[in-house]
Amino acid sequence: MFQDYLNDDTAEQWRWAGLYFDAKEYSQAADLLARVVERTPEQVGPRLLLARAYYHSAQLGRAEEQLREVIARDPVEQYAHLMLGRTLQRRGRPAEAARWLRLASALEGGGAPDA
Repeated sequence: MFQDYLNDDTAEQWRWAGLYFDAKEYSQAADLLARVVERTPEQVGPRLLLARAYYHSAQLGRAEEQLREVIARDPVEQYAHLMLGRTLQRRGRPAEAARWLRLASALEGGGAPDA
């Protein structure tokens, strides 16, 4: 498989992960992205794509974990707030999800929700 060929080339793994993600092969993308994130933990982009791959492959606990880490590293990453809200909705936690969805809306410029 391609993953054996890639070895430790992080840039090549990132490229292949994007191709797998675009092809809707989310589990394969997640495998590669986990390696990229392990090697470049400070990078938000690979971690956010990893969270999306987990979300789309119904690995919601892992998606939540990665999204919380993205937000800890970049508190104004609007899409991470949105994805965390949607992940929590899918996990059956609508009250908790509402907070993150409101934050995502505010960060997008939708303004603060009515009190």
